[in-house]
Amino acid sequence: MPSVDTLDGLLRAIAEFDIDHYEPAVEPAALDRARRSLDEAGLLLLGEVHGVRENPLVILGLMRLLGLTNLALEWPENLKPQLDLYLADASGLDHPLWWLGDGRVTAGHLAVLRRIDGLRVTLFDGGSHIDDWSQRDAAMAERVLAAQVEPALVVAGNAHALTSPTDLGMPMGACLAAARPALESVRVEYGAGSFYNFEPRHVKGLSTEAGLRIAEDGLVVGLPEFGEATVPHLPFELLRERLGW
Repeated sequence: MPSVDTLDGLLRAIAEFDIDHYEPAVEPAALDRARRSLDEAGLLLLGEVHGVRENPLVILGLMRLLGLTNLALEWPENLKPQLDLYLADASGLDHPLWWLGDGRVTAGHLAVLRRIDGLRVTLFDGGSHIDDWSQRDAAMAERVLAAQVEPALVVAGNAHALTSPTDLGMPMGACLAAARPALESVRVEYGAGSFYNFEPRHVKGLSTEAGLRIAEDGLVVGLPEFGEATVPHLPFELLRERLGW
């Protein structure tokens, strides 16, 4: 079930999401580096491909390993009141911003968030009204720092979680690293599988070793096989009507 377009369907997918059988292998030296980032920078970055079923399990696994209750997500900041309602009583999921279909929000994320005791969540995407990619990333970094909720795991798309400039511009991760030089970024390394980003997509990557480890370019969490997330997604015309675009 790659996407859902009804509230009942989303609630059913949340209830059916299995969060109890993911136990990542962990390289002790990699875990030490992640802890050092939290101790010295207050933050640990995680870069993902949106729309992968296992992404929220990686988030949960890292937060449990590191004893974290603070989480920052690349979700629209305007959803924070609705997220608070959802965490309190499982309501609030009828807002159209939940239903964009880009894979950032999945049934698995919503299932995982209700299983972390004492969770505090920061949402740092201010919207797409900023045309310049680097300016948008700088604004996201500013929101993360302004939240002053640390130590925290900060989760964003993999292009935003890089800690040095790229062809796209200055990523959020690079902006954060300029302010917090000890910051580490963990890259989810995907093998072969499917994901959902506005539509089903498939990729056959290089073989990778499962779990958290140190690679040549930094910290990685390997997912040798991965699946398509269940993503809330309404047709664009309906979204535009409900959002008043």
